[in-house]
Order: sequence, then structure tokens, then C-alpha cells
Amino acid sequence: MEFKQLLKMPLLALLALGLVMVSCKKDDDTSTDDLDQELEAVLLNASGGQGLSFFVLPESDDFASIPQDPNNPLTTAKVALGKLLYHETGMGLSPMHAESEGTFSCASCHFASAGFQAGRLQGISDGGIGFGVNGEGRQPNPNYMEAELDVQPIRSPTALNVAYQEVMLWNGQFGAKGLNAGTESQWTAGTPKEKNFLGYEGVETQAIAAQDVHRLEIPMDFLEQTGYKAMFDLAYPNIPAAERYTKEYSGLAIAAYERTLLSNQAPWQRWLRGEQNAMTDQEKRGAILFFEKGQCGSCHTGPALNTMEFYGLGMKDLYHCPEPGTRCTGRIPLPRWGESMPAFHPGDQNSRRPGKQQYRAVRLPVCAINAQCPSNTRFHNPFGAGRPP
Repeated sequence: MEFKQLLKMPLLALLALGLVMVSCKKDDDTSTDDLDQELEAVLLNASGGQGLSFFVLPESDDFASIPQDPNNPLTTAKVALGKLLYHETGMGLSPMHAESEGTFSCASCHFASAGFQAGRLQGISDGGIGFGVNGEGRQPNPNYMEAELDVQPIRSPTALNVAYQEVMLWNGQFGAKGLNAGTESQWTAGTPKEKNFLGYEGVETQAIAAQDVHRLEIPMDFLEQTGYKAMFDLAYPNIPAAERYTKEYSGLAIAAYERTLLSNQAPWQRWLRGEQNAMTDQEKRGAILFFEKGQCGSCHTGPALNTMEFYGLGMKDLYHCPEPGTRCTGRIPLPRWGESMPAFHPGDQNSRRPGKQQYRAVRLPVCAINAQCPSNTRFHNPFGAGRPP
């Protein structure tokens, strides 16, 4: 604004303009640094004195730093094989109807750009048609009866950061170690839980069992025609050929790849590594609330902001599903958070009743005090679902 124009302005207007300029200048100069220092202090306390490093995820190719099953060590060849198998629709060889052969894979319900979840409220594997951009366009095939659809009864968990779980699924049924040690009597013969007797951790056990559950096959002619046989040879040179080309070892490769799926490029992780502008001031205030007054960090902690503890989170039953043509069963144990989709299904998050099911604290941090959050406070999804890095 030119000096002559300033002379013509009323005195009160000049004073107001000056106050606005001073106020904005003050916020820009001090608020960000103060928030960074405050958040660092809060995280020092929340980590038991370990500081920011306690929450930092390793790089996806830093195999030595990624938690892994000692019976399934990460290797470059194994991860490369698992990455392809994870997305391989050619494994969909046991559909309920022949028309669906080769139309589904692990990625049907755990799609990368949907946060490694289904891009819809319920994932549909065999019996789904269409896809859309992030899986939101996948719909039930009208030629399938409802009971024939491979539809997930509850919200598909994200595959991100599963390396930080010893047991898998919302009820923790997969995995022979950790919390499941000594529960062999519950590993029912003829059910997916029987795979726990192989002795692997949860990520590996689920990847092995899921192939039967979700109608996936790896016949030898398929492996030879597609070049996968040579990749199995590279990944498992010390495994006898008679055992190498089986669902156990395809599952171990898929699990190895899944362990490298880490949200290490999210704004939260970038801030932890020293990129102070990666998060907005609003998000930093939300993080302070999350770890301090909200006490969310009592359950959502460590690099994956999770825990392996379980809680009775019985929720209101589902009486309808907002997605037409899809059956909905199960419970609703968590509200929508940030810009991510609900952990299970949308519903009345205020109608909780105790004692229905035991579920673990999910990997997506959920602030339970939304009603108390001031308008300038927000801890953005640390997995980066809401805005690009």
C-alpha cells in the first residue's frame, strides 16, 4: 500500500491494520518453534524418556531394522516375489463361478492407494466386479448368491505397519507366538486357525491361511508359465524342491513384502525425522492433545502407534449397510477418524455396549475426545491418508 493511500485512511482503520499485521507476524515467528518444542517435550514423556526415535519407523529397505519372524527372515528376493504375488490376480483360480477366475488377489481388499485397505466399507474378493480408482467402484457380481461372495464381515485392516504385530486380525487369532502362546487348544482342526501349528508369527500365518480362505492357488503350471518358479528358486534356494512351490512358501513371501509396507513417508514420520514443516501447526496441536490430555498414547504408541493389548469394545449391531448389495455382520468398534475410512463399518459410535467382543487397539490412532478438541486442534492421520506428503 502506497504512503499517500495510508494518509487517507481513518485512524481507527490504520490501528486495526497494524494490529492484524503484528498479530500475524507474531504467529509466524514464534508459534511453530514453540509448538515443535512443546511436542518434543510431550513425546519425551510419552516415550518414557526415549524421545522422538521411539516413534520413528525404519526405511522399507532397511531389513535389519524391520521387525520380522526369525523363521522368515527378510531378503530382497523374497520381498520381490511377495510383492508380485500380493497383487497377482492370476492366483484367483478357485472362484465360485468360472467367470470370476483371475479377477481377485490380496490387493482386492488391501489396495495400495486406499491405504492398503479396501477402497470401500467392505472388501469383496471373489464375486466382485469393477474396481474404480481406489477400489471404491467394486460391487457384488449379480450372478453370485450372497452366500457365495467372498465378502469381509468386518472392515479390512490396513496392511501398513503389520511388522509391528505379533498376532493378526481384529481378534488376534493368527500367530503361534506372543499372546497366542499356550492357546493351542483353540487352533481348531479344519479351520484357518490350524495354520498356527506351523509355528510362525501372525503376519506369516495369516498370509498362508488367507490363500485357502480367499480361493487363491499356485499350481505348478501357473508358476512355470508366469516365471514365478524361477523367483521361488531365488527366494528359497535352501528349501527342498518338493516343499518350495507350496502355499506355505508363497505365504511367507507375501508376508515378507507386507512387513516392508511402512507408513514412513507420512507427515508425522517426516516431522519425527527433523522435517519441521511436514506437519501444520494445527496438526502439531492435535498431536500434543493426542499424547498428553487425550492420553491416546496409552494404547497407541511406538513406531506403529499401536498395541497388542485387547479390549472389550462391543458395539451396536449392524442392521443395514450403506453399500447396497453387500451383507454386513459383526460389530462397530471405532468411529471415523481424520480423513481415513472407519475401522470396521460406519454406525452410531455413541451406542456402545460392553462385553460383546475382544478387539485389539487398532493401528489407526483414534482420538476418543473429539468433542473436547478445539477447532484449531487436529492430529492429522499419521499414515498420510488425508493429504499427500
